[in-house]
Amino acid sequence: MTHPDNLRPDDAPDLNQVRAACPELAAAFRHVRSFATMMRDLRGDRLPAWIDAVPEEDLPHLHRFAHGLRYDFDAIIAGLSLPWNSGQAEGQNTRVKLVKRQGYGRANFDLLRKRILLRT
Repeated sequence: MTHPDNLRPDDAPDLNQVRAACPELAAAFRHVRSFATMMRDLRGDRLPAWIDAVPEEDLPHLHRFAHGLRYDFDAIIAGLSLPWNSGQAEGQNTRVKLVKRQGYGRANFDLLRKRILLRT
C-alpha cells in the first residue's frame, strides 16, 4: 500500500509478478492507487470518473464501496478537494477519551471535568 517510489528495489519485481498473475488484483491495484492519488493530491474532481470506472471490473467489494460513496457525494467531494480537515478536533476527542479511561471506576464527572480543563 506504499507509494511506488517508496518500494524497495527488490519488491517492485515481486509486485509486478503478482499483478501479472492475477488480473483482478491488478485491477484492484489500479483503482486503489488512483483513489489514493485523489486523496493525496486533493483531486475530488476525479471522483465521478473513478466511480464510473469501478463497475467495469469484476470486483464486488470495490463496487459496494463506490456505490456507498454516492450516498454522501457532496461531502466526499469536499473532503477530497478542500485542504481543511477535522484532525485537531479528533485529536482533542481522543485526548478526552484517554483522560476518561484513566479515571474509570475511581472518579466522578467533576474530577474528569477538572482534569480536562486544567490540563496544559
